[in-house]
Amino acid sequence: MAEHFDFLIIGAGISGIGAACHLRQRFADSSFALLEAMDGFGGTWWTHRYPGARSDSDLFTYGYSFKPWRGRAIATADEIRDYLAEVIDENSLAPLIRYGHTVQAARWSSEDKRWTLEVSRTGSDEVLTFTTGFLWICAGYYDHGQGYTPEWPTLKDFEGQVVHPQHWPQDLSYADKRVVVIGSGATAATLIPSLADAAAHVTMLQRSPTFFAAEPWEHPLEAQLRPLNLPDEWFHEIMRRAFIAKTDEVVRLAFSHPEDLRAYLIGETRARLPEGFDVDKHFNPRYRPWQQRIANVPDGDLFHAIRDGKASVVTDTIERFDTRGIQLVSGERLDADIIVTATGFNMQLFGGIPFSVDNAPVDMHERVTYRGMMIEGMPNMAYTQGYFRSSWTLRSDLVCDWVCRLVTHMREQGHSVVQPTVPSADVGMQRLSWIEADNFNAGYVVRSLGAMYGQGDRHPWKHGMEHAEERITLPAASPLDTALAYR
Repeated sequence: MAEHFDFLIIGAGISGIGAACHLRQRFADSSFALLEAMDGFGGTWWTHRYPGARSDSDLFTYGYSFKPWRGRAIATADEIRDYLAEVIDENSLAPLIRYGHTVQAARWSSEDKRWTLEVSRTGSDEVLTFTTGFLWICAGYYDHGQGYTPEWPTLKDFEGQVVHPQHWPQDLSYADKRVVVIGSGATAATLIPSLADAAAHVTMLQRSPTFFAAEPWEHPLEAQLRPLNLPDEWFHEIMRRAFIAKTDEVVRLAFSHPEDLRAYLIGETRARLPEGFDVDKHFNPRYRPWQQRIANVPDGDLFHAIRDGKASVVTDTIERFDTRGIQLVSGERLDADIIVTATGFNMQLFGGIPFSVDNAPVDMHERVTYRGMMIEGMPNMAYTQGYFRSSWTLRSDLVCDWVCRLVTHMREQGHSVVQPTVPSADVGMQRLSWIEADNFNAGYVVRSLGAMYGQGDRHPWKHGMEHAEERITLPAASPLDTALAYR
């Protein structure tokens, strides 16, 4: 027997919880549930349990617009989970979340005007059936079950312990151990200072450098505002605007004056490292600022570990692994007791769910996005995809508002189905990859291009990247758009 809901949300992370709050507020009489494959809420913050796990974005913008953040600007994973727990409690969402529920297939029927989902449940052989009038995918954009590790045939020869941060053993002892962290992104920058005090030594082995910004755990403006005893909502909004303005300016500089921004970032890094440190070799990337993420190192903790001799950086290429460590192409070798492969993640589109419409399988790679929120030819389905350069949740909030306006329009006009449809005027448009490599070319993005949906060469068939633009265009986007077909 199928269980029916007006709305089904896939995922109980930051996006899914936000979507549920908006539906609760706007459509209080409607039924909905959240299906979460993992055993708890939080998405990224449920998966990542490695030492020092924290946000790379400030919580005034990564947090929800409707829920004031009361802590430091940069937060630990535990603090973020506590915040999400408060949101769930304050909005009475706990009874609506079905944990351990993995969607195995989603089928749309035009005759029934609904989605049917086949769902497996952790610890059971039973296959459950759910139906819904509107499906909202909030499953994030990476595979929580398997992190990315490059193909290294000789890695099996290493006799020490190999760990991926996404699957960190909670009983792992690294005290007095030689640790090599392969990678130089946000995860590596978080791990290394957290390991450095207890480990014998930590080495960051990178193939090429990353840009870093030594931001404080707490914005200077916070210290000025706290003695004023402002209402939480005021404090949150002021800080939120301050961080948005700062990010806007950095992104603007990344496009208009990339070499000036490069010089500034490298200069700030140089000032925090020992005299004579080869900054150009280890911290001067080949790409322009924000073509990949600028990783945050709160209060320069990564640089402190290097300056104190507890950590070091090696920029080189792996030739092979052996029983005791890593042999590098340069001839240098790194002895290790533990190797951490902080080499990124695998993108996974829409939670890996296979979709079909009227019994025809859907190849998302052949379809284009509608405003980065819906997919061409997919009825009554929306998805949430956040930003790369700004906080994820800034876009999540915008998507939530738009989806709620869309559903309100459908109900007011008596429509039961909405489907993005490329009109005749746009049929001949150029179909492009979902993201332009010249704009943003992180490794996980480039690896995913063959599996992701595409975009067009014009609006509304493009995926927005910048909050400065979309905070104007998305609230102005009308449900009366001719690209939306109703029935």
